[in-house]
Amino acid sequence: MYLRGNKLNMTRSPKRRPNLLRIFILITLIGAALYVSQVVVPATPPLFIPTPTPTRSPESFVNQGEELFNSGKLTLAAEAYKDAINTDPGNPSNYITLARIQVWLGEYDDAILNTQNALLNNPNNPLAHAVQGWALGFQEKYAEAEVEIKKALELDPNSALAHAYYAEILINQADFGLYEKAASESKIAQNLDPTLLETHRVRGIVLYNTQNLEQAVDEFQTAITINKNIANLHLYLGITYKALGQYDQAHEVLLAAIALNPYDAIALTELSRAFFADGRYAQAAQYAEEAVEVEPSDARQHGNLGIVHYKNGDYDKAITELALGVRGGYTEDGVPVEGLALEYGRVEEYYWYYGFALARINRCAEAVPVFQEILAGVPDDEIAVYNATEGLAVCQQNLDTPPTSSPDVEETATPTPES
Repeated sequence: MYLRGNKLNMTRSPKRRPNLLRIFILITLIGAALYVSQVVVPATPPLFIPTPTPTRSPESFVNQGEELFNSGKLTLAAEAYKDAINTDPGNPSNYITLARIQVWLGEYDDAILNTQNALLNNPNNPLAHAVQGWALGFQEKYAEAEVEIKKALELDPNSALAHAYYAEILINQADFGLYEKAASESKIAQNLDPTLLETHRVRGIVLYNTQNLEQAVDEFQTAITINKNIANLHLYLGITYKALGQYDQAHEVLLAAIALNPYDAIALTELSRAFFADGRYAQAAQYAEEAVEVEPSDARQHGNLGIVHYKNGDYDKAITELALGVRGGYTEDGVPVEGLALEYGRVEEYYWYYGFALARINRCAEAVPVFQEILAGVPDDEIAVYNATEGLAVCQQNLDTPPTSSPDVEETATPTPES
């Protein structure tokens, strides 16, 4: 029976077969949802939170620092050891190594601070005391330096580094009475460890200061074979070649020192003086000017440049630079310079060249007081007295007969001891 129109159809419809494809898809979706909720979501970091990066081990920074030091990149080596300390602040050896590098860099206050940090962890660390003494010696705090070095040697009498540092502290005091002790300490250091760069370096420094120049060359060359990328070693070797009068070798080695450390005013000055001693004044002026650019407030750099200008016959420039060295003042860029008080050694050269430069252009009213100051201030230096006397004679001659050209005066000068 059928009800038509709005009536329900009471007849049973045929049975529909299940759609297997839809069932399969539904099961797959359910499985995927379970996988995401149980596996993917727990492994996924929360949104908007920085992903943590893996922490480097302190050993990796130490290895990096060693490689940088061996390649002569001391500033970067120091940074690597600072990173090592940040990741492992309880390791005293990293503080000590950083301090040693900072001494090489001339950062003595920082070096002392790091040795003190090392001693906080171990007050009886002999190497920390030794490096602290080494740094104090460069600050001319010799009494404190010796206390630290002796403490290091008391803790470890066979420390080659401590003996080497002690030798350098002694020799740097420029006291002839200490030279024998310095020589003894340098020999002990080298006998304890002949493979160390520092033991050959300090032995060379002692030999240089005791005028055993050829032996000093051998020691510096040996140190360079251990590490050819340390600018300080080339600097010492170049200075020694200059003292021997071997100017070509001095030029080559000092240029190598500057290539490793372009901002070393000492190396630039020594190269300038090597060219000066060889009579190559144009090259001497070039490197003297570079040294002034590096250290514009250093009166000695201005004095050195003034002498070179004098030898080049540029008396106006010579007076400008020598006046800064002797009297002080301000550079063209406004950098203040404190003049050098007259003393024996290289400073007296700045004074007599200053006086002669003034006399050369007949500014004797300014030159005469300079020569008189030399006679009163360094009466025991025969060369200084001779030059001052000659300068006064030139000015007297200018007064009696004003010159039509620059007087031909020979300024007797010999090399003076270098610091």
